[in-house]
Amino acid sequence: MREMLSVTSMLAGMNLLREVALVTDGRFSGGTRGICVGHVSPEAEEGGPIALVRDGDEILIDAKRGRLDLLVEEKELEERKRHFRPRKRSLRGYLKFYAEHASSAAEGAVRK
Repeated sequence: MREMLSVTSMLAGMNLLREVALVTDGRFSGGTRGICVGHVSPEAEEGGPIALVRDGDEILIDAKRGRLDLLVEEKELEERKRHFRPRKRSLRGYLKFYAEHASSAAEGAVRK
């Protein structure tokens, strides 16, 4: 899970904190500002819902109810799922070990 501080800092620097919500499968530190939803799971790497979001999609964030909905027709989402291919990455060291041995954040990101 990537740390999102640089992304939230960039949004702040561009004066977009009141206009942009950040939705990510990454994580946040104590310096996060604005509307941010993190630890979305299953992760994009696994083909979770966040992998299916495209530019221009509408997302409904209901903080009071703890809901986040991607407002895209089910048929379109099924089509996107069919075409999903995970990124190929060359990992080394601890990151490779973690990727090979840890579960999804949806399952606690613990050792399998």
